[in-house]
Amino acid sequence: MGLQGQRVVVVGGTSGIGLAVAEGAAREGADVVVASRRQENVDAALKVLPEGARGRVLDATDEEAVRGFFAEVGGYDHLVYTAGDALLLESVAETRVEAARRFLDTRLFGAYTVVQQGVGSIRPGGSVVLTTGTAGQRPLPGSSVASALCGAMESLTRALAVELAPVRVNVVSPGVVRTDLWRSLPEATREELYRSSAESLPVGRMGEPADVAEAYLYLMRGGYSTGSVVVVDGGGTLV
Repeated sequence: MGLQGQRVVVVGGTSGIGLAVAEGAAREGADVVVASRRQENVDAALKVLPEGARGRVLDATDEEAVRGFFAEVGGYDHLVYTAGDALLLESVAETRVEAARRFLDTRLFGAYTVVQQGVGSIRPGGSVVLTTGTAGQRPLPGSSVASALCGAMESLTRALAVELAPVRVNVVSPGVVRTDLWRSLPEATREELYRSSAESLPVGRMGEPADVAEAYLYLMRGGYSTGSVVVVDGGGTLV
């Protein structure tokens, strides 16, 4: 049931949750390939990942580049998609439609492109794990675009689980986690978000990337899970 000897591809695997997934898979003996849009992020990730891990520069919105990436990777077992820029947190009145499209381009259409081009190389028993968020269940003011994305990712996961079977397709839904996704907020605002979240959560603390990575690792190992949305939010949707 472990990942020993399997190959795991993590698109967006050079920071935050994606890097934590890559580290966890490598600890279990997987051959890890990470991809990111920026070379400096790839280089930084390879410094902390175990020897033997590989990294590539990839723009997930570039269909030809994605096709070439998977041709180079060859056969593999699990595909994880965590790629995305900083969260778009603005009111409807303030949000430019162009910015909303750009936000969805990487997180939604990038995921779609990567699955479309990569699923044919997944070996029997393999899986795809995508990423959504609890904004789809508990929207807040200023989260209209993020909430729309979350709903779309959950629906896409269920549809892909049916269409791509027997390849398993699941999605992880993190709550507030201490990552660079919140970097668009001023530092004081960001720290206040972390503090207030920790105080309000039933678990009594902020989530860290390693906490959420466990869900991705489970879904890769768990051969009886498909079309599932696994929420890892410290109980945030309860309060």
